[in-house]
Amino acid sequence: MPRIPLTWLAEHTELPAGASALQVATDLSRIGLEEEALFGAQVTGPLVVGRVLELVKEPQKNGKTINWVRVDVGPEHNEDADDPKDPQPGEERPSRGIICGAHNFVQGDLVVVSLPGTVLPGDFAIAARKTYGHTSDGMICSGDELGLGPDPDDEDGIIVLGRGHAAGLTGEPGDDAVALLGLADEVVEINVTPDRGYCFSMRGVAREYSHATGASFADPATSVQLPQISAGGTAVQLRDQAPLQETEGCSRFVALEVRGVDPAAQTPRWMARRLTLAGMRPISLIVDVTNYVMLDLGQPLHAYDADKVVAPIVVRRAGPGEKLTTLDDVTRTLDPEDLLITDSDGGEGARILGIAGVMGGESTEVSAETSNIVLEAATFDPITVARSSRRHRLPSEASKRFERGVDPQLPPAAAYRAAQLIVEFGGGRIASSITDEGRVPPPVAPITLPLGDAERVVGIAYTHQQVRDSLEKIGCEVEEGPDGTLAVTPPTWRPDLTIREDLVEEIARLVGYATIPSILPTAPGGRGLTRAQRARRDANRALAEAGLVEVTSYPFVGEGIFDALRYETGDARRDAVRLLNPLADVEPLMRSSLLQTLLPVARRNLGRGEESVAIFQLGTTSRSRGEGSRSPVPAAAQRPTDAELDAVLAALPLQTRALAAVIGGASGPDSWQGEVTPWGWTDAFDLAQRAAAAVGARIEVRQVEQAPFHPGRAGELRVLAADGESTVIGHAGELHPAVVKEFGLPQRTSALELDLEALIASAPAVVAATPVPTYPVAKEDFAFVVDQDVPAAAVEAAIVVGIGDLAEKVHLFDVFTGEQIGEGRKSLAFSVRLRSVEGTLTAEQIGAARQRCIAAVDAAVGGVLRA
Repeated sequence: MPRIPLTWLAEHTELPAGASALQVATDLSRIGLEEEALFGAQVTGPLVVGRVLELVKEPQKNGKTINWVRVDVGPEHNEDADDPKDPQPGEERPSRGIICGAHNFVQGDLVVVSLPGTVLPGDFAIAARKTYGHTSDGMICSGDELGLGPDPDDEDGIIVLGRGHAAGLTGEPGDDAVALLGLADEVVEINVTPDRGYCFSMRGVAREYSHATGASFADPATSVQLPQISAGGTAVQLRDQAPLQETEGCSRFVALEVRGVDPAAQTPRWMARRLTLAGMRPISLIVDVTNYVMLDLGQPLHAYDADKVVAPIVVRRAGPGEKLTTLDDVTRTLDPEDLLITDSDGGEGARILGIAGVMGGESTEVSAETSNIVLEAATFDPITVARSSRRHRLPSEASKRFERGVDPQLPPAAAYRAAQLIVEFGGGRIASSITDEGRVPPPVAPITLPLGDAERVVGIAYTHQQVRDSLEKIGCEVEEGPDGTLAVTPPTWRPDLTIREDLVEEIARLVGYATIPSILPTAPGGRGLTRAQRARRDANRALAEAGLVEVTSYPFVGEGIFDALRYETGDARRDAVRLLNPLADVEPLMRSSLLQTLLPVARRNLGRGEESVAIFQLGTTSRSRGEGSRSPVPAAAQRPTDAELDAVLAALPLQTRALAAVIGGASGPDSWQGEVTPWGWTDAFDLAQRAAAAVGARIEVRQVEQAPFHPGRAGELRVLAADGESTVIGHAGELHPAVVKEFGLPQRTSALELDLEALIASAPAVVAATPVPTYPVAKEDFAFVVDQDVPAAAVEAAIVVGIGDLAEKVHLFDVFTGEQIGEGRKSLAFSVRLRSVEGTLTAEQIGAARQRCIAAVDAAVGGVLRA
């Protein structure tokens, strides 16, 4: 986000006297430039000019020599806080005593002194302190301590007025050094939306401030007086229009030479200070000037060492296998879509100088010996720059501006302005010829805007004058037609203005968002949450009430997760959606199962000191439709046809909402009653039943082997579909020991995952009300011996059918296997509640129901009542 020093902004627009960062930020926010941060003055308190009256060098036992300095800081501040025994009785010393370890100043020098009560950058407060046998009553400051950076002339860095950081500055003891050094600057950091790249410059922000307040605005681009420079100069060839490219990569390339620059010339203090306040690090005069002009005008510049460049400079696309070592000392393999700046060292267009609009290469970078330079100011295609910047993970200040669109009229003015500053502070001469290759893009076709469109779109009335004034204020050329419509030609620095709605947005913005009334819409009666929304909330609430904590995980996974969860080769969950532009290279896939991202969350929580885990998440999962499922891209000029929309929908991944939970370790805190029971696989099934009951559905469990679960302690969750067939909607149980070890989970950790949408769909849309029973209940227990593969749900269903309407509730409370039962057999024990709505059940009725139950189980699954 750009940082705007107020003193710099004030050069281009009129700020009120004493304007604060908060006031300027408030004004900018009214026209859509949101405040990101405010930075006050870096130095507060009494920072003054002092004259060194006396300097005594005192060697110390540790081998270090310190200076005991007497400094005159003006009559108002000359209060001696040193030990009273130090001055001679009756002697007055109009000075302060200060201990200083630097040695780059002498008696008589003017220095900068921070007195007690001063707060320096980094919230460093100055106070009088006893040290080296003296009371040091303040501090003599260096450039680093004041946030100005190291002094270029002195290793020790103490600021001496008249040289280094303070070249050309002077003063008298007691003068305010904060104002003298420009340390009172306040800075506003703003958030710029992608469509308003012109605000990445002082020029653009100053223009917007004038729109917000009505203050005068002086365009710094028009103040650059371009001389009559003949064409010629460095030869440039634009060969970026390869047959396969969508756009022209470079439409204009300006090159201007400056020769005889003093390599030792230093960046002026005021410029270095402004760059620092704007968030950039001063490097050298040439580099700093290009950065300064970029921040001021918005046109990125690049300086080449002219002695290292072999003409002609060629702008072209990258070839297969080409590589470049950029200024950050990283060697990058280039893509055929990358636009390159090359020269002819070793053959025409052979050596790569940089990635256009992103970053230069190290082979021709400006160094401490550079005296002849070539300044580049070009107009590059925003899409080309944006793709290269993202492809190489190489964001730069230049790419931020190019990918948002740069004014194509700026290159000559920016190049010449930079050349003037370099010659002013570093000497040399500007070449008498300039290269201006390519063309200025023609103005866009005028946009037709009916006068009533702004009112129609925004909903409030705008006068004819407000519409016209707003458009002219942002630089548009406005011509009114005989039919009451306006032909509006946007300015070159506003490439975002392409349709009439863009113009309406500008009118609403400049007239003021505050003039648009806030009308709270009234919700229509009789509507609330949908059935699915209520069901999802009920399922969440059921798990939360069971003691689990809801979490959120990002839906991105790496390919290694499938092997970690022990998926087989043909497992459908391996058909994950691959992202073209993933946030992280190690996670290029969308999750196909919620446990793929929930288990890492469990591991992270345990790694942060948790001793147990009980978490759940409701989220989406995605499955690919296959290699050929590629969505068409309909044209934006008109509404897509129904066939195109169907094709887009058909190519979308298969997506559903899932509910998953992971439980392991102790199910609660220890107490005086002893250790609590740990979470187990039965709890996973119980949680699934709770979620199903919350949405009004019923599930049955069947044992099955399914990764990543334990082969003997897991089962699939089924619901009964409308056609009578049961459908698998998920799985639950104990995790496989290898998975538990892989994620560092507690032993016997369990989990569940179910398709929540399918579960909700299986629930009846209308829930029948159950009358409150008035007659007593009768209880019966049954234990049936059945084959090992007979599901408990089948036995339960047979019991309900056999007993009929008298069966109020059937509950499985025990499963037993052993040699007493026989190999391949198991015993299922059920508790049954019997109740009649007509009267109290008699012993005969209960006995008859019991016999019907036994017969029904025998007929349905071959179950035998256990003796």
